[in-house]
Amino acid sequence: MLSTCILIKMLSACIDHLKTQPFWILCLFSVGFLSLSRNCMLVIKWGLTTFFRPPKKLTFYGSWALITGSTDGIGKAFAFDLAKKGLNLVLVSRNLEKLKQVSTEIQAGFPTTRIKTIALDFSRDDASSSVLQEVEKAIEGLDIGVLINNVGVTYPGARFFHEVDEEVWMNVVRVNLKGTTLVTKAVLPGMLKKKRGAIVNLGSGAAIIVPSHPLYAIYAATKAYIDQFSRSLHVEYKGWGVDVQCQVPLYVWTKMASRVAEIEKSSFFVPTAEDYVSAAVGRIGYEARCTPWWTHSLQWSLASFLPEAVLDRWRLSIGTRRREINQGL
Repeated sequence: MLSTCILIKMLSACIDHLKTQPFWILCLFSVGFLSLSRNCMLVIKWGLTTFFRPPKKLTFYGSWALITGSTDGIGKAFAFDLAKKGLNLVLVSRNLEKLKQVSTEIQAGFPTTRIKTIALDFSRDDASSSVLQEVEKAIEGLDIGVLINNVGVTYPGARFFHEVDEEVWMNVVRVNLKGTTLVTKAVLPGMLKKKRGAIVNLGSGAAIIVPSHPLYAIYAATKAYIDQFSRSLHVEYKGWGVDVQCQVPLYVWTKMASRVAEIEKSSFFVPTAEDYVSAAVGRIGYEARCTPWWTHSLQWSLASFLPEAVLDRWRLSIGTRRREINQGL
């Protein structure tokens, strides 16, 4: 009681003191107080969202999940986690043997899970009509509730744009951009018909968190498309009961990260694919864009305090060093 009285007296004295100050000081104090309050609320909201918000029951959306790029890394981890959550799986990848192997591994752990596989190569020139038709045919009659658009490729190594062969960057465009768009087009009508569904598109910090991603320009551009595509669909279909989300990871320890970014093991800022997906599944169905892994959120926050010019120089130096290593310079 005594401490409360003292606190009230201190606040009262502070207010009385401010009343005697010039108007501009009162304005500065108000702005500072509001800014501090807002930042505190953002930190509290982040903590509650990241560590305490309950995940949605994904079987509400439907009994099946479709996952592209499902034979390695993040996609494979999603397949295992969603099977654990009670969903049947449609696994999509270009390698039929890997699809069979992953299916066998999943059913060894989850015998009641039903699994269908679709072998598709999104990099083909004629992929547009055939992809749409093959996916539509494969999922006919299935209650697809969750779509994970994970498929994605990048350059074999850091390159200035003029050094990248046309076939290489066209492959990045076809897989990252057309693949995600076509599979979404195939799955969405079924979700609209029942007025339930969740679509997760895997973006990248290369397109959102940092202002530029030099020496991987086309890859970053395709991921920027994924972000805007997801945001727009989120607004379009929220009222129809379909939750569309772009997830924005930074580095995750996968084969692609090991090859492109020379990441040899997981660390505080680089989770394993399994750890990342464990957090990512808990975010499905909520905000339009999120960074599921908590230390990635910290990196994004820290990056926001740095001038763009500093981040640009830093990213350019990293890309240049990787290019030199790849070319043996």
